[in-house]
Amino acid sequence: MDEKVLIVEGTNDRKRVKKVLKEPIDVICTYGTLSVEKLENIVLPIEDKDVYILVDADDAGEHLRKQLKRELPNATHLYTQRGYGQVETTPYDYLAQVLRAYFEVNQLY
Repeated sequence: MDEKVLIVEGTNDRKRVKKVLKEPIDVICTYGTLSVEKLENIVLPIEDKDVYILVDADDAGEHLRKQLKRELPNATHLYTQRGYGQVETTPYDYLAQVLRAYFEVNQLY
């Protein structure tokens, strides 16, 4: 079985996503912008895994998404609604809906 990895921006995003996910997924935080060194630390260990990217629906998130698209062209991009803005403020039920297509989610949502 292939390992799945989900990339988010910050620790609050990670906490929120982990509450929704039922299966154990490696959730990696970028902590904002990516330097070349930080990119290598993220990209190299996960190149052979199924990579999913869920970042905020704001300018910083879009910039990060573009960077990650270049470095991880085979990654699957997941989106929250612009109205929710950040992953950490996206309602749990909507987050579950987004994640359900690729992951096993908690039945509470």
